[in-house]
Amino acid sequence: MNRETKLKESGIPLDHLQNEDYSPYRFFSADEWAKFRADTPLTLSEDEVRRLRSLNDPIDLDEVRRIYLSLSRLLSAHVESSQILFEQRKRFLNLADDQKTPFVIGIAGSVAVGKSTTARVLKELLSRWPSSPKVDLITTDGFLHPNAVLQRENLMDRKGFPQSYNMPALLKFLSAIKAGQALVPAPLYSHLTYDVLPDQFQIVDRPDILIFEGINVLQPRDLPADGKIVPMVSDFFDFSIYIDAEEELIHNWYVKRFMDLRQTAFKNPQSFFNRYATISETSARAIAEGLWQNINLKNLRQNILPTRPRADLILQKGENHLVEKVSLRKL
Repeated sequence: MNRETKLKESGIPLDHLQNEDYSPYRFFSADEWAKFRADTPLTLSEDEVRRLRSLNDPIDLDEVRRIYLSLSRLLSAHVESSQILFEQRKRFLNLADDQKTPFVIGIAGSVAVGKSTTARVLKELLSRWPSSPKVDLITTDGFLHPNAVLQRENLMDRKGFPQSYNMPALLKFLSAIKAGQALVPAPLYSHLTYDVLPDQFQIVDRPDILIFEGINVLQPRDLPADGKIVPMVSDFFDFSIYIDAEEELIHNWYVKRFMDLRQTAFKNPQSFFNRYATISETSARAIAEGLWQNINLKNLRQNILPTRPRADLILQKGENHLVEKVSLRKL
């Protein structure tokens, strides 16, 4: 019996499931969402936004006003509520020396959908709140297994899939962050060499807010039959965001980015993809299509998209790469 048949037999009309009354989310158009900005000040300049955005991402000050100022205000409310709850629990447990730990924001979504731009813009906006919080940004790329390991395990064509990450190291990092430890190292990754940088780290020293960005950060794990604790990355998040778009749009953005990189980063002799800079445009496009179909599309369908309903907030992008709809989980 398929899901639709079960729902029909349950007596719940199928069209009700698309209705906000029956959804765990509230839905807003970009214009409706923009009104929640209230008096949140715009603290970024056009030049700063241009510096923060990724290749082919058209985000500008208008998009910051429409989407990110309201999001900044919402996150401010969540951080403040978290701090109040911390103090209440501290009094409840009679803990005199317990220290507040970072508020962790997870950002998930497919390759080429604009996660990096969202993460960088949020980092700048949050760090400019009147309270001047310390905000750090970490990506999961550094927690990938080195290429030598992926090649040995025959996983290079599954790079970015859950099994390509050093999950124990990733969970250890987040556990240390949430334990309030100082000087926690996060491994660094080079998009030029397409590999983890050996013995190079970003040090995270008890920030007020940590943004943790990666394609699979909302990925669940198989639960043990014996009921033992199995930590998941999202267990450490206080708020999570999923950047969404139609599959065909992401496909087009990925191929365009690949083709544009042939004229820029791929021309660097040290680039892992340098060999694609000199082949014909037709051949390069065929390679980009193959990478999309055989790796990124499979990862999107099997691992990334199924995690979308686990997010607290979903930013739905349209053809112009700008947000058209916002879905906010109900409390």
